[in-house]
Amino acid sequence: MQDQRNLLLAIVLSVAILFGFQMLFVPPPPPPAPAQTEQADVGDVDVPVAPGAPAGSPGLEITDGDQTADEGAVATPRVPIETGLGGRLIGSIALVGARLDDLVLTDYRESVAPDSPQITLLSPPGSAHPYFVDFGWAANDRARSDLMPTPKTLWQTTDSALSPENPVTLTWDNGAGLIFTRTISVDRNYMFTITQEVRNTTGGDIVIRPYGLISRTDEPDTLGFYILHEGPIGTFNGELSEVDYEDVREVGTISNSSTGGWIGITDKYWLAALIPDQMMAIDARFVYSKPRNRDKFQADYLGAPVVVPASGQTEVTSRLFAGAKEVTLIDGYRDEYQIALFDRAVDFGIFYYLTKPLFYVLHEIALFFGGFGFVGNFGLAILVLTVGIKLIFFPLANKSYIAMSKLKKLQPEMMRLREAYGDDRQKLNTEVMALYKREKANPLAGCLPILIQIPVFFALYKVLFVSIEMRHAPFYGWIKDLSEKDPTTIFNLFGLIPYTPPDFLTIGVWPLLMGLTMFLQQKLNPAPPDPIQARVLMALPIIFVFLFATFPAGLVIYWTWNNVLSIAQQWVIMRRMGVPA
Repeated sequence: MQDQRNLLLAIVLSVAILFGFQMLFVPPPPPPAPAQTEQADVGDVDVPVAPGAPAGSPGLEITDGDQTADEGAVATPRVPIETGLGGRLIGSIALVGARLDDLVLTDYRESVAPDSPQITLLSPPGSAHPYFVDFGWAANDRARSDLMPTPKTLWQTTDSALSPENPVTLTWDNGAGLIFTRTISVDRNYMFTITQEVRNTTGGDIVIRPYGLISRTDEPDTLGFYILHEGPIGTFNGELSEVDYEDVREVGTISNSSTGGWIGITDKYWLAALIPDQMMAIDARFVYSKPRNRDKFQADYLGAPVVVPASGQTEVTSRLFAGAKEVTLIDGYRDEYQIALFDRAVDFGIFYYLTKPLFYVLHEIALFFGGFGFVGNFGLAILVLTVGIKLIFFPLANKSYIAMSKLKKLQPEMMRLREAYGDDRQKLNTEVMALYKREKANPLAGCLPILIQIPVFFALYKVLFVSIEMRHAPFYGWIKDLSEKDPTTIFNLFGLIPYTPPDFLTIGVWPLLMGLTMFLQQKLNPAPPDPIQARVLMALPIIFVFLFATFPAGLVIYWTWNNVLSIAQQWVIMRRMGVPA
């Protein structure tokens, strides 16, 4: 019958959407990390390259050379970074080159184990995977490039440590009439402010250009699917630019010009971003090179020329964000410093206008109720959010469940028609459609509750996947990380048997509960008269159990709890209509 085919088509379409979601959105297991020695061969790591002029403009001095052991992580004199009580960073600044190249995020660890290593964001030349930040000046006249500080310049300071209360001031006198001063300050989170001053004691003007760069040696392990961007990123003239590592590798250099904006390199949860003066014209680049057979990626900007008058001075202020992509913190920096689209560093994707509000609802629920001791984690906030979503869609779902109850009430009449006209398909179709029209029943109404959940399902998946607030966020019992799948499996009796099944057989408690609630919900719906449809429906809970076993636990909890609420709502409606539940 036509309506049966439509129902079957809707079911198959829903499964196809979810399987497609699984194939495209769920990341493959990461490849095993290659074995590494404690110290990389420092001879393989080159010093950063100062940003050069765009094609066709006057050339700027570009320095290059080998990183020597004396300039590596051990021998370089350093100024400690000690953010103290309430601070979230530890590390150090290298006085050679005045680099920010040693930074650890004290609030985050590599795994849920309390003794696992803290997250290391920046690493110096000479480490296994150098990743560092440099600021400086480039001469606008190639002949004067030797007057500028280089990555090998040794800066001086009388400050003992950098803290939120105590900025660090670095100085270098080039011995030819230019004195460079760099003042670095940091707040209690992840924002550094760098003020660079140049005093000109010579008898003539000098034209220089400020620059900032982020250098990363070796491409990090990435998840490698398109709903999450990892790699070079920036905003230029109010437009977001997301560039894959592979794109930079193929092209070599990707250039942009802008007034203000920002540029950097992002991981799933971490970001290093250069933020120039938002009124300054800049030339920005993403650059790839392969010195000594190692991939090197650089994000940099070169500011507009600045004239330092004879017997005068000039200064520029820029910023560096180096830390965790916490949504509320990123939004706060965007508003405080008027950084265009800085919040897009958190990849909420094409569903931004649904996904980000959904995050804030979850965040505020957890924050508000957590303060009163009712909702202590994001897992409970998901349960509260689900109730809210059910209330929003209550009128629509109510009509759907009423229609489904009508269909179930019509089951005896449907069976009678099937027995009477089983051999005449056309007559049976006509009589069934007449019955539907007479009783005002809609055979496709049962698909509506699933279909209206799909956008919320996708948005919640994105929130769980990209928000660092969900990373290592625990629920009760064995769920230690809502952003990861349920770690238990029925195939070793949930840990009672000392056996580790293959990954595809990791079918945890929550996916099983989801399948059970789906099965119970089916039993409340009218059974399809066609045996093939009935068998397809019976198989769906099993298919969904295996499918959802790979999804974040928070998403499975949402879907399971939503099923429970739907079952309760449908059961009440059926009782009111006198339909056996």
